[in-house]
Amino acid sequence: MGFEWRNWRGLSVAILLLLGLTGCRPKQAQQDQQQQQVAQTLTKLPEQVENTKKSLTGGHFKYALVSWSPFKGIFNEALATDANDQVIAAPGNESLFRYNSDYRIVDGGAADLRLDVLAKTATITINDRVRWSDGRPLVAEDIRYSYLIIANPKSESQRYTGSLADIVGLAEYHAGQTDQISGITMPDGANGRRVVLHFKEMKPGMTHSGNGYFWEYASPSHQLKTIPFDQLANSAALRKTPLFFGAFKIKSIEAGQKVTWVPNPYYYGSKPHLAAITFNVVSPNAVVDAMKQHHYDMATVASDQWPELQQSSRTTFIARKPLSYRYLSFKVGRYQDGHNVLNPKSKMNDLALRQALIYSLDLEKITRKYTNGWQFRIKTLIPPAFKQYYASSAEAYSYDPAEAAKLLDQAGYRKKGKWRTKPNGKPLVLHFAVKRDLTNKEEIVQAYLNAWHKIGLNVKLTSGRLLEANSFYDKLENDDPEIDFFEAGWDLSTEPSPADLYSATAPFNFGRFVTTENTALLNKIDSLDSFNEQERIKAFKAWQTYMNQVAYVVPTTSSYDVRALNTRVKGFSLAPDANWKDVSVTAPKR
Repeated sequence: MGFEWRNWRGLSVAILLLLGLTGCRPKQAQQDQQQQQVAQTLTKLPEQVENTKKSLTGGHFKYALVSWSPFKGIFNEALATDANDQVIAAPGNESLFRYNSDYRIVDGGAADLRLDVLAKTATITINDRVRWSDGRPLVAEDIRYSYLIIANPKSESQRYTGSLADIVGLAEYHAGQTDQISGITMPDGANGRRVVLHFKEMKPGMTHSGNGYFWEYASPSHQLKTIPFDQLANSAALRKTPLFFGAFKIKSIEAGQKVTWVPNPYYYGSKPHLAAITFNVVSPNAVVDAMKQHHYDMATVASDQWPELQQSSRTTFIARKPLSYRYLSFKVGRYQDGHNVLNPKSKMNDLALRQALIYSLDLEKITRKYTNGWQFRIKTLIPPAFKQYYASSAEAYSYDPAEAAKLLDQAGYRKKGKWRTKPNGKPLVLHFAVKRDLTNKEEIVQAYLNAWHKIGLNVKLTSGRLLEANSFYDKLENDDPEIDFFEAGWDLSTEPSPADLYSATAPFNFGRFVTTENTALLNKIDSLDSFNEQERIKAFKAWQTYMNQVAYVVPTTSSYDVRALNTRVKGFSLAPDANWKDVSVTAPKR
């Protein structure tokens, strides 16, 4: 609920203005005013439903999972990479550790954590009341087994990173030099309650959830250990009968389309209010009518659906500025043997070309025109939500097509007819990959293409169209040669270290850029010196400045995470420490 993306009545004036402008072409000042009012409205929406009515006993909560694509259906955090899979898994997929509203790990969850900086260890102690949804206890081996999945190359997990490799022996296991991980010990045996992680170095982010240096989930080893690692992602154990130790367990799965949850009778915490939760994949084109007809209790809201959903009766809204952003990234290498390898001959390994593509985009105008003030421009790869680390003074790329043309001319990209050529005189064609994730995405992408064509760059869409999400990420992960650059987005971890996304060993570094400077700056963010908070702040800001300068990955926009909910819903929250067990309904389904 809270990971990952007020009653509306008192805000009707702003919406009336918004609706009054729909269908016409307001002047620039009116557009700016509209955008500002919508943004102000969104900032005033709460993170949690405000409903003081008495909860019903039981109730069936229906969640509209708005998506153009089926969900993948890999329900194990060590192997899941699809955001929809993670949303669906949330009712049962509880973290090992409890954390507060600042994402600091605290006692009282499925396990407690103790760090020893001098000994370079983290000790995990399991709550002895925790049971999997089949009744088996959560044991030390279940924690260790997730590391075996992640670090075994045959599983093809994308969770293995240089950050996790700080655990002693993990890199050797990943390389096939040993069949055990020496730095993961179980003092009370495999069926005991304690696991000790031994690190090469301690990191300042280890006190917070999402730090990337240790895994925060477990895997049911008793269910999975007989399945070969290379068959695990497609196994029935994960796709049809996955086990969880959270408040709910899966009752049924309709592959790619529907999942139904019921209470986990073995849950160690307080009993959940709901009798069932169902996730249904709903097309963005159909979600507005579905919510108006009260077929669902909740749906994510896109910017172009916002005005119409305001008119839906018995609907309320919650929102937050998520820890997320969209970005443009340029393919300059490939992923090989656990490392990103830079290709100096890549056509995108030219700073002038990268900068020209960015300078030619009027992102503020495009977002204003197509997102109703929903999206907003951001300047760095650390979102403003991380207030202490955000480099507010960092110099970002403004709209300057004249500068774009100047850079191209100086770098030798001369016009020959309509299009520019490479410096060697040969034709230049750039392939841009984009996934379909908004109902008006085609219009947004066409605005991008028009801007690039105006400065003489022959940019075409990879495969000639917007890509379905699963196909898009398959091409990125496998370094498809028909991708020169792409647009994508990240829902960030709650600990903002960017190492897992942009380091030399990060599989998620889809642009495959590697520089000595980037590695040094990332290491500084997570160094022992950065246990001093002021030193860490300096390191974060230096990295943001550097990334803007080299322009291998350039942030574009962030947006509000808004949910439309039936007014019968109670207890649903987007706060970091939210739990599905607290959700209820206050009226029967109508």
